[in-house]
Amino acid sequence: MQIRPAAEADIPQILAIVAPTLAAGQTYAIATDLDDAGVLAYWLGPTHEVFVAEENGVILGTYYLMANQQGGGAHVANCGYMTASTAQGKGVARAMCRHSLTRAAERGFRAMQFNHVVSINTRAVALWQSLGFDIVGTLPKAFNHPVHGYVDSYVMFKTL
Repeated sequence: MQIRPAAEADIPQILAIVAPTLAAGQTYAIATDLDDAGVLAYWLGPTHEVFVAEENGVILGTYYLMANQQGGGAHVANCGYMTASTAQGKGVARAMCRHSLTRAAERGFRAMQFNHVVSINTRAVALWQSLGFDIVGTLPKAFNHPVHGYVDSYVMFKTL
């Protein structure tokens, strides 16, 4: 598997991963009814440096890297990660997170923060913890999950 910057030719495969994940409404605090242009505007936004994890011409996952805040908080990175449904459980998210940590350090970020990790997304929480992220805050009932209703979200943080 190779992780590289996203290219224009990757857009259809990125859309095929990101659109259904956002529409499911289970992991990202964003509208679930975005059209393709809205999905791409979100994922490929001007502040996002976007990467893909690719194997044999097939994109297995994608992530973006950005500053979590501006001004005095611009030294802390933020990322969003998505793995194709056919590639889940195969180490793609772990590889993308490791890559993002290296890339963030290269860009001069001093830490990484995830603002809204849905508490019942236990695979993601465990993965981020295994990579050194700590839960530094709990946002009580901050996420309205389409199946489980209002659930907690975590703020997770790692110094680089």
